[in-house]
Amino acid sequence: MSKGFASHRLTLLSLGVVACFMAVGVRLVYLQVVDRDELLRFVDKARRQIVIEHARRGAILDARGNLLATSRSELTVAVDAWALADYLAAEKNPARRARKTAEEQTKRITLATLLGLPLAEVEKAFIPGMRPIKPEADKRDGKVDGLTKDRWVKLREGISEATYDRIEALNVRGLTAERVYRRVYPGNELAAHLLGFVNKEGAAAAGVESKFDLYLKGEDGWIESEKDGARREMAQFRSREVPVQDGHDVVLTIDSVVQHMIENELRGIGAKYQPKFATIIVSDPMSGRILGMANYPSFNLNEYNKAPLDVQRNRAITDQIEPGSVFKIVAAGAALDQGLVTPLTGFDCSNPLVNYKGRELKLPKEDHDFGRLTVAEIVSHSSNRGAAQLAMLMGEQRFYDYAQKFGFGQRTGFQLGGEERGMLASPKNWDGLTITRMPMGHAVAATPLQMHMAMSAVANGGVLLRPQIVQEIRDADGKITQAFAPERVGQVLKPSTSALLAQLLHGVVGPEGTGAGFDVPGFEIAAKTGTTQKIIDGRYVTTHHVGSFVGFFPASRPEVVLTVIVDDARVPGGSNYGRAVAAPVFHRIAQQLVQYLDIKPVQPATRNLLAMTGGAR
Repeated sequence: MSKGFASHRLTLLSLGVVACFMAVGVRLVYLQVVDRDELLRFVDKARRQIVIEHARRGAILDARGNLLATSRSELTVAVDAWALADYLAAEKNPARRARKTAEEQTKRITLATLLGLPLAEVEKAFIPGMRPIKPEADKRDGKVDGLTKDRWVKLREGISEATYDRIEALNVRGLTAERVYRRVYPGNELAAHLLGFVNKEGAAAAGVESKFDLYLKGEDGWIESEKDGARREMAQFRSREVPVQDGHDVVLTIDSVVQHMIENELRGIGAKYQPKFATIIVSDPMSGRILGMANYPSFNLNEYNKAPLDVQRNRAITDQIEPGSVFKIVAAGAALDQGLVTPLTGFDCSNPLVNYKGRELKLPKEDHDFGRLTVAEIVSHSSNRGAAQLAMLMGEQRFYDYAQKFGFGQRTGFQLGGEERGMLASPKNWDGLTITRMPMGHAVAATPLQMHMAMSAVANGGVLLRPQIVQEIRDADGKITQAFAPERVGQVLKPSTSALLAQLLHGVVGPEGTGAGFDVPGFEIAAKTGTTQKIIDGRYVTTHHVGSFVGFFPASRPEVVLTVIVDDARVPGGSNYGRAVAAPVFHRIAQQLVQYLDIKPVQPATRNLLAMTGGAR
């Protein structure tokens, strides 16, 4: 070989080496200068991670601390198949790689058993795959193919902490998990219309869950850091950590035992009468605190998606009905409060006509042929004509003003919202017969809760209170952050008038009253029966009724207010009046409440009510 040829070859080799170094240099310039910002974004995105720590939603408790709603910690188990592939690929020794592969496969057999999944399904999840991605976000490998490694394949959700501890002990490569909280309602149907629910998307719907969501939901925390090639956190590069703030607990006024009691009765009503709906409300008259509120039909909160929207409605505050004879407490109470009558003042209830302001008005029909009745008898016998004459004594405006004082025609201010205001027309919009029909509970509409709170005003000394369903809010440490005190709306009747009316209502369950036979001896039931014909196709019909029984006990020392309303009970060949369908339920619940709440019996009165009040028949 000549020296010239060797020299020429050396020159070519040198030029090749120089060219390679120049290419590397150019590439470095592109990487470090030209494409620097764009590549840093990809690197930053690949290395940086934000780990969310979900807040635990606060619990909902009853007045005695029993759980009505809670959040159960669960885990969603997923697979990053590429992590396993990378782990095996890193092993260069074929024998050791085969051994590791076999070990991981054995772990997956146990994993499938713990998850309750077919082994084939688990094995499929561990096969590395790709998923679509926006092309502009996939330039890291120098090409745009619209795909990226799929590093999250869900295996199963709802895994308990205990089960996951066993899964974690397997140390399966590529297995990941995310902790979530699932809302659970231990009582299933218990207080369903009050609690509301949290749907699968984590959104609160209706009831306490929705109205107090701001307190219950808490604030998620997160950790911002970097991860290494094995997708493990590098704690030394943690740049920010925001602690999780669990939600507050909401304590209700209801008592789970009372709630269970009334819901059992509602199930009985549903089975026996198949009504359109039925409602029962129990409260403390002195504070306005609701001890129990329930509706039929109801639904299971843990299976809310199976319940029609109509069933999920809290009919105690959304449905408007004509209150019927329960509304007679307005006419009787107002006339007594104004001093226009005494319990012994008499009225002719046999005449179907009456002269009012120079006009002859037709009075409503009676269920029985009455003659002359005292005010006490008008209440106990539930006389339509007697109530009309009491209202006419006051005139349209004063009677209307008292109806408003009792809370009719306006929302009660129920803490969960969603209630209707009812209907109470102004006197300027009345027709010629309204003054004779409204006192018996026609031409007016109210929700069951409005009727309940009106009766509560009679029980507690004449004060209209705002119904209370939420008692207090506590933080995650159990400290009370907000307490709700009884709230007075206004004075309806003088205390002496309310005490007098309470005794007249006790006469309703007397031997000649419309609620005869439903007293609880020694506990002075004071109540009012109510039955109103329903309006169908614009007309009152005689075959469809709303029956009610609303009252409190003991009459001289009220401790409980109780309302039972049954809409359109089906009683083949029988009566669906309040006395028939609502009063027996009231009586059974009253007997149970007397025992559970340890209500003491009342000593027999030593003075006759009518002798105390005086007056002439």
